[in-house]
Amino acid sequence: MKEGRKLKNVDPINSVGPYIMPTRAGASNYFTATLDIEKTEEYIKKKRSEGMKGLGMMHVVLAGYVRAIATHPGANRFIRGQKLYARNGIDMCITIKKSMKLNAPESCLKIPAHSDDTINEVYHSVNETVCANKGENTASDTDSAAKILKFIPGILLKFTVWLLKLLDYFNLVPGFLIKLSPFHGSMYITNLGSLGINPVFHHLYDFGNLPLFCAIGGKRTEYRLDENGNTVKKRLLDMTVVCDERICDGHYYASAFKMWKKNIENPELLDAPPKRIVID
Repeated sequence: MKEGRKLKNVDPINSVGPYIMPTRAGASNYFTATLDIEKTEEYIKKKRSEGMKGLGMMHVVLAGYVRAIATHPGANRFIRGQKLYARNGIDMCITIKKSMKLNAPESCLKIPAHSDDTINEVYHSVNETVCANKGENTASDTDSAAKILKFIPGILLKFTVWLLKLLDYFNLVPGFLIKLSPFHGSMYITNLGSLGINPVFHHLYDFGNLPLFCAIGGKRTEYRLDENGNTVKKRLLDMTVVCDERICDGHYYASAFKMWKKNIENPELLDAPPKRIVID
């Protein structure tokens, strides 16, 4: 399984950066965004009435990300063996709670997507994956693999993880393990609004190649002054992002994130395929 291809024409700073900052945690940048979701909420209500049962903010955020990657594929790169790669596809990782009970088990899932996906394709992909793994007696392939590792004695498990990291460095991890791994993918997202708390800055993992971790909080109302000095009610959503600064420069990241924000705040853009797709 080839996750991506090594980039050859790379700027000097991007070539040297992974050696100066060898770990993903040490190369992390943090930022917050506040989204105006007034039109987004109206859009969700409209789509639900048209038959998209259960459509929620998570679907829109994920679809907005997929659309942003269609025009900004550099934000979907990854570091392996201290070299820069362009990722072939889009894999979004999420964690779901089997039920809203304190001790209910969690499950890690991977949502595949394509650059030309609309909100409709993302909606169905998310729902099918979640529904197949929602029951408390079901286990995703990722969970099953983790259970196997759980039974390895401590000292052997430490060696196993070291060996996996070594294989990962040299791009030798078997494809079936990469397919199962929640540490290999385009991004990881968590919806902390569903738990009633504000979004945290979640760390990146030094195993695997995830370059971005996103957290969204709960929807909230705030009163602000408009340009005429009138008080207006705003519906807002806070989002935090932790990203690997080594995969692209700040200007490129900013452009990609502004596109992501635009897609969430104007979700009707996601109804049709993108007008253009950029190949990294």
